[in-house]
Amino acid sequence: MAVTVETLDKLERKITLELSLEQINQEVQTRLKRMQRQVKLDGFRPGKVPLSVVQKRYGGSVHYEVMNDQLGQAFQSAAQEAQLRIAGTPSINEKEGAAVGALAFEAVFEVYPEVKIGDLSTATVEKLSATVDEAAVERTIEILRKQRRTFVARGADELAQDGDQVRIDFEGKIDGEPFEGGKAEGFQFVLGEGQMLKEFEEAVRGMRTGDSKTFPLNFPADYHGKDVAGKQADFLVTLQQLEAAQLPEVNDELASSLGVAGGNVEALRADIRKNLEREVKFRLQMRNKTAVMDALLALSELDVPKSSVASEVERLVEGARANLKERGIQGADQAPIPPELFQAQAERRVRLGLVVAELVNANRLQATPEQVDAHIQELASSYESPADVVRWYQSDRQRLAEVEALVLENNVTEFVLGRAQVSEKPIAFDELMGQGKS
Repeated sequence: MAVTVETLDKLERKITLELSLEQINQEVQTRLKRMQRQVKLDGFRPGKVPLSVVQKRYGGSVHYEVMNDQLGQAFQSAAQEAQLRIAGTPSINEKEGAAVGALAFEAVFEVYPEVKIGDLSTATVEKLSATVDEAAVERTIEILRKQRRTFVARGADELAQDGDQVRIDFEGKIDGEPFEGGKAEGFQFVLGEGQMLKEFEEAVRGMRTGDSKTFPLNFPADYHGKDVAGKQADFLVTLQQLEAAQLPEVNDELASSLGVAGGNVEALRADIRKNLEREVKFRLQMRNKTAVMDALLALSELDVPKSSVASEVERLVEGARANLKERGIQGADQAPIPPELFQAQAERRVRLGLVVAELVNANRLQATPEQVDAHIQELASSYESPADVVRWYQSDRQRLAEVEALVLENNVTEFVLGRAQVSEKPIAFDELMGQGKS
């Protein structure tokens, strides 16, 4: 019998399902008899429990299972017959008016939309480009030197300056009263690295070992300590120890300590350049991919399944809770995170997923095994033991799926860039890497 599909809204549909009471009862009896041979109950030998006892004990739950199974099968058969692509989980409820010897149900659900993608040649995309220059290599070397710095005591008359490590005692008061967290002894930090509030660092800068100083400090209104946020405190600080930073020389010894093959400065610089170029490539791919996806969305027409958006919102909320848990936040599993915070993000993700899937299927842009392997090799090449990293990816289906998704998105990006109106825009290395001056 042909399935009748009723349209309730843009993507919402309804169909009526009927189940035969005779078939339900037959399946219930079949399962109970199967259970009879296996069930163990006190007072009966295995396999000798009377069917009436099994039915009394388990009949209700078995009937429920059979109903669910047959409803699911009936819905899947009806959806296939009507050639429907179901989005989300249907809502199925019993309805009146069933034929004699049958049960009737209404299934309300959403279908995936028709996706219309406009002419890609009319899309405009700004494609970023960047290069790794010698200055970038030198700055990276300076970062590596700073990571391996040591500190030596300054002379009694020398002044504290940026880059120095200081050990201080301090006590702060608000309206003459001490406050929680406002006092410490032997507190150590490096000047000029933003570990302390700007006014605090300015007060310590220029002090000598043994000096004491009183100064006012205005806590920002958005300071993490709610009790002192937006208030002014008076601090007394004493400089107990002052040490100057000493950076290792740029020589073969530094290269060897960093595990660079060849163990010399030239090899070090070449290794740094190679790693920076790889990072630049990945960051450009990410930025250009976002520009392409924005262009695709602007060019596409489709309705978005509400059920898919709701599922994505739920996934994002759970991800936020997992993030809080990783950061050690107590009660993160039950954190009251408003779903509406993720509504726009979820809708964009669902919309983009449908558009990308349409483009991929229409143009055979799926990730090939060769592309996936090449991407894993490239990711692994920046590690000390690439072979171990490759095995790590290949040993887990979820990790492989994540790489496949990245490769697929790259395929889509290149496909669109090859057809859209593309304008090239150079971007400074520091801006791309997020190291621009504030």
